Amino acid sequence: MKDKRVLYVSSEVIPYLPETEISSMSFEAPRMVNSNEGQIRIFMPRYGNINERRHQLHEVIRLSGMNLVINDLDMPLIIKVASIPKERMQVYFIDNDDYFRRKATYADEDGNLFPDNDERAIFFAKGVIETVKKLNWSPDIIHVHGWLASFLPLYLKTYYDNEPLFENSKIVTSLYNQSFEGTLDEKLMEKVRFDGIDEKLIAHLANPNYFSIMKTAMDHSDGVIVGSDELTDELSQYLKKLEIPVLKYHNKEEFSEAYLDFYQTKILVS
Repeated sequence: MKDKRVLYVSSEVIPYLPETEISSMSFEAPRMVNSNEGQIRIFMPRYGNINERRHQLHEVIRLSGMNLVINDLDMPLIIKVASIPKERMQVYFIDNDDYFRRKATYADEDGNLFPDNDERAIFFAKGVIETVKKLNWSPDIIHVHGWLASFLPLYLKTYYDNEPLFENSKIVTSLYNQSFEGTLDEKLMEKVRFDGIDEKLIAHLANPNYFSIMKTAMDHSDGVIVGSDELTDELSQYLKKLEIPVLKYHNKEEFSEAYLDFYQTKILVS
């Protein structure tokens, strides 16, 4: 992986959030690439339950300041950054007071999903892409983890299709069984169509549940990695229909060689 650039886009990363399959692999995978002489960038949302003082987050003024249009509303983009202790890795945080100030990740204290999770996901996808453009950093691979990050493949392959910085970037989506109950806002398709994205490309989102979001992400990816030991039948069956490379599940202790091989022999050469 010498000098290859890998952009990690995740809904969760340790040590900023509790350990889950997603937050753990979103830390271990970039650390592995880093130790194999690759270049990495990590992006995640700046949820309100992340302790900024303890983790020493600070705003990057030169990257902040633009507005992103989400469903006809101008939403200010704030970029913060922190360094992971004892690792030569920085994490960029996508922030916005309306979307990410609340002291929780995806749901309220009663377990109810936030009604604007769909807009938060779109804002995160656009925010990552716009920030990478400002950094002028062209990734060879973009590896996506977690459903809230999973609008990025769709937006990169449609809304940002003519962006030269990503012309040769390959997208890998990791699939986990860490899902959510119920659906996002029923007007999600309308909000995505507002960005000029063809309705045929987002047909799954007519029923905006976890499975339809992940199917849409897979449809716009160049490869898929199975991140959980067991997936639901619905995702497993859909995986079998894909005509892109798929890497089976490898646990945290044995993933390194498999991921490196997958990146180099299946994704970068495709």
